[in-house]
Amino acid sequence: MSEDKQNIEDTEVVDALPEDAAPAGDAAAEKIAALEAELATAKQDILYAHADTQNVRRRLEKELADTRAYAATAFARDMLSVADNLSRALAAIPADLREDEKFKGLVVGLEATGRELESIFGRNGITKIESVGQPLDPNKHQAMMEVPSADAAPGTILIEMQAGYMIKDRLLRPAMVSVAKTPE
Repeated sequence: MSEDKQNIEDTEVVDALPEDAAPAGDAAAEKIAALEAELATAKQDILYAHADTQNVRRRLEKELADTRAYAATAFARDMLSVADNLSRALAAIPADLREDEKFKGLVVGLEATGRELESIFGRNGITKIESVGQPLDPNKHQAMMEVPSADAAPGTILIEMQAGYMIKDRLLRPAMVSVAKTPE
């Protein structure tokens, strides 16, 4: 009988355990749920931080590429005045002096310098804006005056006073132009 009594006591103890363990199980389940919620929040925060880091990296790479592409902008603007003065000097040489043997070497040297300057501009992405005969584009041209013209449509560029230049896809200097208007 003592064995039966022991089984009964074990049964009572077994029956008593789930009742005592139930509150502990609920607390453990709540703690697990809270930890899972914290884990999900931490994962979300890591994803946001990773995305933010990628965005910053992409932005810096773009800024670096732009800086490399347009680093010479100030220098290029300064060189445009040299190109303008060289063009004016070549245009000012009369035809009879161009053929004179004394000045022929000077003229050939100035023309070679002009070609070399244009070549250097081309290698660095600096291009001249074609203006004469084109419609006025305020993004590339600066209208200095309007001239009445029956031959050209209003808004058409007749005279280029100063050449305009682009550096890659950005305006380096607008072309200063004279634009046709309807005659009065």
